[in-house]
Amino acid sequence: MYKKILVPTDGTPLSEDVFAAAIDLARAIPGCQILGLSVIVPIHFSPFDGMSPATVQEHEKHLDSHAQKYVGMLKAVADKAGVPCEALVTKSPSPSSEIVRVAKDYGCDLIFMASHGRKGLNRLFLGSETQKVLAQSTVPVLVHK
Repeated sequence: MYKKILVPTDGTPLSEDVFAAAIDLARAIPGCQILGLSVIVPIHFSPFDGMSPATVQEHEKHLDSHAQKYVGMLKAVADKAGVPCEALVTKSPSPSSEIVRVAKDYGCDLIFMASHGRKGLNRLFLGSETQKVLAQSTVPVLVHK
């Protein structure tokens, strides 16, 4: 059975809905733990877009603060439920690739994530990180709706 479940979160209500379900699953499996992950997408500085390097740095600091809050919320809920949980924040231009990399590097045997929440043509044109993870991952992916 599963030993380590990766739970990516971007702070949206849809990703937060996954917390309880992932924790319930982990609690049902003796010795199972959770790795909470939030991926920050770096901002590329360009002198032509009106942003200064200091503005970019401040914005990324703000993103990091929010990412820490998201994984901290997951950790707090898991701790309260008695499920071991580690919180991780990383930075990557491709969240889906980073999720797959972290799952592999940290020995996760399940990725438990939210569905994209898009419908119709938006799903086709915009794609989703969940769809990209499903396409790239060699680790099983459980999609929660």
